[in-house]
Formats: sequence, structure tokens, C-alpha cells
Amino acid sequence: MSDYDYDLFVIGAGSGGVRAARIAAGYGVKVAIAEERFYGGTCVNIGCVPKKLMTYLASYAHHAEDASGYGWDIRAESLDWPKFVARKNDEINRLNGIYENLLKNNGVDIHWGKAVLSGPNTVRVGDKEFTAERILIATGGKPVFPPIEGAKEFGIVSDDIFYLPEMPKRLVVLGVGYIGLEFAGIFNALGAEVHVIYRRDKILNEGFDEDVRVFLQAEMTKQGITFHPETNITKLEKQGDDILVHLDKGKTLKADQVLFATGRKPNSEGLGLEELGIKLAKNGAIPVNREEQTDVHSVYAVGDVTDRVALTPVALGEGHALVDRLYGGQDRYLSYENIPSAVFSNPSVAQVGLTEEQAREKYGDEIDIYKSDFRAMKMILAERDERTFMKLIVHSQTDKVLGLHMVGQEAAEIVQGFATAIIAGATKADFDRTIGIHPSTAEEFVTMRNKVG
Repeated sequence: MSDYDYDLFVIGAGSGGVRAARIAAGYGVKVAIAEERFYGGTCVNIGCVPKKLMTYLASYAHHAEDASGYGWDIRAESLDWPKFVARKNDEINRLNGIYENLLKNNGVDIHWGKAVLSGPNTVRVGDKEFTAERILIATGGKPVFPPIEGAKEFGIVSDDIFYLPEMPKRLVVLGVGYIGLEFAGIFNALGAEVHVIYRRDKILNEGFDEDVRVFLQAEMTKQGITFHPETNITKLEKQGDDILVHLDKGKTLKADQVLFATGRKPNSEGLGLEELGIKLAKNGAIPVNREEQTDVHSVYAVGDVTDRVALTPVALGEGHALVDRLYGGQDRYLSYENIPSAVFSNPSVAQVGLTEEQAREKYGDEIDIYKSDFRAMKMILAERDERTFMKLIVHSQTDKVLGLHMVGQEAAEIVQGFATAIIAGATKADFDRTIGIHPSTAEEFVTMRNKVG
């Protein structure tokens, strides 16, 4: 018999926490989970899922326009924004129920409230205290407001944008990471006037291929988004019904909403970690070793709160692998190499493997580059001036494909399949002898023959 109330106590019912809790319970150990906000964490409630629903919403505006080129008389005359928000909320509630049932059906005890570590094996939730052999922190991350005058009073962050009572007709976005660009594309497609402000000279960050960054900005500019590079917001103030946005170059913009998409930070405040001797990084991240252990070895952490790779599937993988090691007798670890990722901008971006810049830093001149820039068949009759970009990065000495990148419609769906090939060590010769599915956009990846670098 254990001397503890639980074998594993999980703090945070997001993706990583729920996965770890239910898999551990499946191994027969006694598990509890604490949550103070909602089941499913950021992804289900105020992240990937509702954001993807919004990208679908926005896509119908283009579908209606494009249909005329194919002979249809379809007009997107008006958007019932409150109806969409209500339907979106219904789906989020349904998913919350699924997550709750996953926990309950696997025998996980659920405790609602703020959880605080009061010892290396003790968790306090409200006025109750529980002991556990191991404690797992999976509290995720949260958006932050920049230190700009009026930002908190008159601006919003990504958490807020899913619950706006009205669709903004004029949106200013500060930040050109994936969150800023995705919402810029969504509201632009819905007919809003969109301005994007950023301090760098290119959109996205250096984890994306340089060609992708340049190509995406050109395509989004074509669609009517106004980019303001090497610019910052100095102040927001209210002017009647408008928000007046002051820029550092002396210009002002009027907006209905100002979205601050300037980053997220690990959600580690108030957990009692530092009092236990767990040192946090400057941004609040919880450092862990290969075993996901903190400085206190009975306390573990996975997901965005560790600030390694902030992706839902990574949190799921970390939580699952950890529990398999602890209770399943498996020597299994998550690989952080060749993690595919996507930006659901318009057009979308997806990638797996190294960028050209990363490949050249690692292999020098032993790199072959293949690129393709074309107008997809679907766009011809639609008379839409939108192009697709694809790129392969190959190690010339081994012929191994090191990186694969795409900007275009359905990029995530296409790259997900190719990611398996990259992880399996596919060579350019493997790509060349693969028969393409014709006609398709994806076949371009297996028909590129001419090196461009």
C-alpha cells in the first residue's frame, strides 16, 4: 500500500496533463488532476481548435468569391458573427465534455481549484491538501501584454479575440509570429481593414525559412493586409468609439480592436515552486532534465510551461512518454528532431526539418536547394492571384532530405504526410521515384528536378 493519497497528482487539465493522467490511470496507478479554469487547456478553449474554426469561417468568404469563376452565382452577403461565436462555443463545450469523460472513465479523481505545491509530495487545492509520490505540472502558457501605455485598458490578447461580441471592421495587430499572422489573415478575409505592426524587417521568426518569410508576406500583402515593418506602437488611447493607435514614427491609426500578439509566457506563477527550491528561468519556464524532472525530483513538468517546443502534440507526446517510462516499463522518449509545424495564415505555411539557414550553418556548402513557385490549378478559373511555394533542402553528400517547406492552401495537410518520410530518412532519390498523384498540388514535391542552389 502506498503511503500517499495518490501515485501521481497532475496540475493542469490541458492536453499534456489529461494525456498523462489517463494513460497513468490505465496502468493501474492512482491518479488525481487539478484544474481551475477548463478542460482541454489553451488548445481546446482559446487556441488551436477555435482558431482553426475561425480559419474555416474566413475561408468561406474566398470560396464564395472563387465560385463565380466556376459558374456558380454564390454571394457571401453578410456574416452573422454572434451565430458563429455561439456555434463555436457549443463545439468547445462538447470537447470539454469529452475531456471530462476521458478522465472520469479512466478513474482519475478531479479537483477543481487553484493547486499549489506545499511540499515536494504535497499539493493544496483550496482548503484541502493531498499527498502524492509524484507531482506533474502541466499548466501551459498564457499571452502577455507588452509594456505599452493603454495596452491593457484598450487592447486585447489572443484569449479575448474568441469572445468578441462584434466582428471588428478595423483591426491592428502587433506581432508577426504565427498568432498575429493567423488572426490578421482571418479578419482580412472576413472584410476587415487590417494593419500589422512589427519591429523586425520580416514576418515570422528565424525558425522559419527565409524564402518562406518573404513569400508569405508578399502573398498576404496581395490580399490587402498592410504591413508596417520596423515599427512599434507607443500608446493606445480612446477617441470616441475609436481606439487611436500611436506609432513610433509619428503616424496614428484608428481601430476597433488592437490585438497584442507579442508572445506568451509559461504559466508558473503562484504554484509554490520557488518556495520549494525550484529555480525558474527568467521568463518563468520550469527547467527539467531528460526525465522531465525539476530541481525537486518528485516534481515533473511537461508542455508549454517548460518553454521548449510550444505545440500541443509535443505536450501530448511528452506527457505520454513520461508516464510510459514511470509506470509502463518503457524506455521511451520524445524526439525533438523533425517536428512538423504549421501556421494557419492565409495562405498557410507548413514545414518539417531544417531551414536553408540552419542547414548551411550545419553542413556548409554541402546543400542542394530545390524550389517551385506556381499558381495552383484551383486558382486559374477562380482568377485569384495567389501562388504556392515549395522548397526542398537536400544534403548533397548523402542525398538525404533535410528540410521541406510549403506556403499554400492545405499546406498542413500535405506536409503532415511528407513529415513521415523525412523522419524515416527519405532521400531525394526516394522523392524522385515516387509517382505523383495527378493533378494535385502535393505532386510538385516529387517532381522537382532542377537545383537552384
